[in-house]
Amino acid sequence: MKEQVKIVLIGAGSFFSRGTLADILSSDILKKLTCHIVLVDIDKSALDEIQKLADQINTHYGNWAQIEATTDRQQALPDADFVIMAVERKRYELWEQDYRVPLAFGFRHVLGENGGPGALFHALRNYEIVLPICRDIEKLSPQAWLLNFTNPESRILMAISHLTKIKAVGLCHGVLEAREYIAELLERDLDDLDIITGGLNHFFWVLKLKDKKTGEDLYPVLRQKAAESAPPLVRKMVEVFGCFTYPSDDHIGEYLSFGSEFTGNLWQYGWEAKNVAAELPASLQSGWRGEFLNGNKSNEELLKPSGEIAVGIICDIIADRKTWRPTVNVLNSDGFVENLPTEAVVEVPAVVDAGGIHPQHVGPLPEALAAFSRTQVSIQKILLQAYQQRSRNLLLQALLIDPVIDNATNAEKMLDYMLQLQKDYLGEYSD
Repeated sequence: MKEQVKIVLIGAGSFFSRGTLADILSSDILKKLTCHIVLVDIDKSALDEIQKLADQINTHYGNWAQIEATTDRQQALPDADFVIMAVERKRYELWEQDYRVPLAFGFRHVLGENGGPGALFHALRNYEIVLPICRDIEKLSPQAWLLNFTNPESRILMAISHLTKIKAVGLCHGVLEAREYIAELLERDLDDLDIITGGLNHFFWVLKLKDKKTGEDLYPVLRQKAAESAPPLVRKMVEVFGCFTYPSDDHIGEYLSFGSEFTGNLWQYGWEAKNVAAELPASLQSGWRGEFLNGNKSNEELLKPSGEIAVGIICDIIADRKTWRPTVNVLNSDGFVENLPTEAVVEVPAVVDAGGIHPQHVGPLPEALAAFSRTQVSIQKILLQAYQQRSRNLLLQALLIDPVIDNATNAEKMLDYMLQLQKDYLGEYSD
């Protein structure tokens, strides 16, 4: 096992960092090494706050790690072993536009984050941020692993995988949440269940569900339980297609023409879904970092593990643990999902060791679900071509094959409106 490790957190001011730092600084494996953590964020005030929180967590665990902070990622990246990335610009303000503008043009989409027309603009904005970071990694720390949390996960990983040479994996807690939900539905211990999933990020499917000890097929019981208590859209998908998916209607609904039929169009992240208090709550005045720094949130909450597997994967590689991980997002280069294109980014289990991340072959998806997924992969491929060529026409093609889009004239008007509205974040596109 190596003697030292350097971990760089890019987008350190994001909410992911609190839990990631707790995971790193409580790790028994990392404590055995000389550990250098570098926090990077272009927002100096957010960076100063997260460094204070990092120092508090480090103090709790004995000040064993070296922690520094910088707004200059090129200063942080040399000799990095691992880079954890969670980046956005003006997340909620722009996300609200991603959702409300398509809706104003008549497109009843869902959530507007990872699928549907909103995801097109979300992805373009984040290509502008992520790909320059990846080029710096190529130049300054080509040996490093990039662990990405930036959404839209599949679209971001496709860009990284096809346009750069770095080692990258996408991470998301969706499959982890689904596994916990299944155990709860079945009233079983999760460790007793053999659950295999495959598909796309936020649009994956349970392909196998068995009792680990007896080999009993538990899928019939899950279908029955889902019919009784799963969210409406999840319930319909299980009823019609027979496979369980992410137990969150707003996530899977992004990829379906009929998603909003089950979710409605109330956007849970906007003010319409919140109580507008006469006085602004402290949590909105100070933000999540301020809540910890001003003592409104406890030390116990500060030290709480994230529930994510990024640091676990880092330790798997460092200690050659050969750990089975239920979910990673990777290029489908070896046909891990048999009937999806090899250029797709798929979400499958993997074994992780000193040699890296070894995705598991999960076989084919049922054909109807593969058809849904192949459409999304085609959208992603065309979108990436549009980004490379700065082509408005290719952006329009990506929109018109999206199942949510049902009016070509309004799609074109919406595209031009958004390209102008978000021009400071999207770059220039022309025919």
